[in-house]
Amino acid sequence: MDRVEDGEKNALLMFLEAQRASVHAIVDGLDLEALTTAVLPSGWTPLGLVEHLGYAERHWFQEVATGSAEPLAWPDDDHAPLNTPRPPSVVFAFYREQCERSNAVLASTPLSAPVRGRHPGSLLRDEVTDLRRIVLHMIEETARHAGHLDVVRELIDGKTGLGPR
Repeated sequence: MDRVEDGEKNALLMFLEAQRASVHAIVDGLDLEALTTAVLPSGWTPLGLVEHLGYAERHWFQEVATGSAEPLAWPDDDHAPLNTPRPPSVVFAFYREQCERSNAVLASTPLSAPVRGRHPGSLLRDEVTDLRRIVLHMIEETARHAGHLDVVRELIDGKTGLGPR
């Protein structure tokens, strides 16, 4: 790998890691009730959104970037969207593990590597064509959901400005 690509990877990972850290910081200290109660009319829960981010990491870095992912430890359809029946310890471990796997793919794959799998539907299929665009999409996805979590945290207990940025 050349220095330019190495520098770009480091910069992209720095921004992705900052957004991931924000997610953790925003939900840190919430009890089980707060993590599993929907605050907004759409019905998602903070814990369900964290699990969704784990699924997103798995989907984009494994299924799309490399073309395969290990099977999940649970059925993929055992819950309503953006909710989860799993306890916080399992969800947070899942999210951390998926982020670690994503980081391993990023470390071992050139940014220009074409995707080996497919994203269902046409919305992002034409836009996300290589690893670089996967990382950019995950920065966007994680930041968007960190913002959602930030608003919900404020509604739950008034805390704002949580996270490294």
